[in-house]
Amino acid sequence: MSLIKSISGIRGTIGGKVNDNLTPLDVVKFASAFGTWLQNNKNKKDLTLVIGRDARISGQMVSSLVASTLQGLGINVIDLGLSTTPTVEIMVPELKADGGIILTASHNPKQWNALKLLNDKGEFINGDNGAEVLALAENEDFNYAEVDDLGKYETRDDAFDIHIQQILDLPTVDVEAIKAKNFKVVLDAVNSTGGISIPPLLEKLGVEVVKLYCEPNGHFPHNPEPLKEYLGDICELVVKEKADMGIVVDPDVDRLALVDEKGEMFGEEYTLVAVADYLLKNKNGVAISNLSSSRALRDVAKTHNSEYFASAVGEVNVVNLIKEKNAVIGGEGNGGIIYPELHYGRDSLVGVALFLTHLARENKTVSELRAGYPAYFMGKKKIELTPEIDVDALLVKVQEEFKNEDISTVDGVKIDFADNWVHLRKSNTEPIIRIYTEAFSQEEADQLGDDMIAKIRSLI
Repeated sequence: MSLIKSISGIRGTIGGKVNDNLTPLDVVKFASAFGTWLQNNKNKKDLTLVIGRDARISGQMVSSLVASTLQGLGINVIDLGLSTTPTVEIMVPELKADGGIILTASHNPKQWNALKLLNDKGEFINGDNGAEVLALAENEDFNYAEVDDLGKYETRDDAFDIHIQQILDLPTVDVEAIKAKNFKVVLDAVNSTGGISIPPLLEKLGVEVVKLYCEPNGHFPHNPEPLKEYLGDICELVVKEKADMGIVVDPDVDRLALVDEKGEMFGEEYTLVAVADYLLKNKNGVAISNLSSSRALRDVAKTHNSEYFASAVGEVNVVNLIKEKNAVIGGEGNGGIIYPELHYGRDSLVGVALFLTHLARENKTVSELRAGYPAYFMGKKKIELTPEIDVDALLVKVQEEFKNEDISTVDGVKIDFADNWVHLRKSNTEPIIRIYTEAFSQEEADQLGDDMIAKIRSLI
């Protein structure tokens, strides 16, 4: 079974059987549920939704199904076609639409696709809203429009231009400083929409672009998650081209990874750290990430007399805390930059512009910039438990065991020691505790995870 229904949307593998995989019937049912939910919650007759998709092979089919279903409900559709997650998020309020649907499975392989749901602010719907949409889908409680009341359909081809111009207009993006540096970068867009959205931005910043896998055909040349083990090609090409850096994005362009001029990974966790360093240097404020992100962001915030807070894991949770604390910058350690002055969503395009401004003003190489940040290493492990074990009670025991340490229970149990930390989160679907660690060496991070597994076993 490869169909996953959650409060943030629905995702699954194309083909197979209804309710087991993401079939055309499942797409229609879920699009119907979201459209119906909007109709139930909006006090207006004519509703408009913005849709956009990444370049994966099934995108055209899924997009057609979604658009036609919404029209069938009497909802008007503005189709951006090939787009990015942040572009759709920006265009919903720009076009004064009532919501949006992004058709992307993010970093999942090509057989996956998904519907991600946005409210009228261009932000992901919250948990309560998502639960209501799921209930509507389960009950198939839909009422389609009669022929004279069908929704209208139109396309827009200017969304990237609007998104890019909003970035260039930001006072924190120093276009002239970037142009003066004559940067050369290699871009790996994994044959999705980063290949048609990021080059126009870089060209307006006066940056020479060497394109690698920038044809938006959906045939991902490597695993589309921007992790070191999949990025050997760009690391080699950066050195060969004598480029200043490499830029890597996932298929929907909301995660940003960087490569230094030596062909070494900058570190996904450090994309946010570097951007925060630049912004907080110019304006004291608050930085936000989630509990499983690197401590380096906290350290950098401290150096600029700024505050740092951590949210529960999940983009919606990060955004809620950014709003609550009126943060200058936020995001996730997976390379997700959320710059609230532009919009409340992870955005690789604004991340690129802010990072290049920082690089230009610091007058350093990318490797020199990275060397100036604390060096942390992360570990990820899990412990599988038998179904009869009460995982929540077990986490309470862990909390009691380490009660003299700095503990957060916002999301599972996170224990902050002086030189490292461990974060325990239970799976919502199986008897598993996921264990995230960070320390000053990889060996120490891995050992911390092993020690915690031993401790948990002793408490069972």
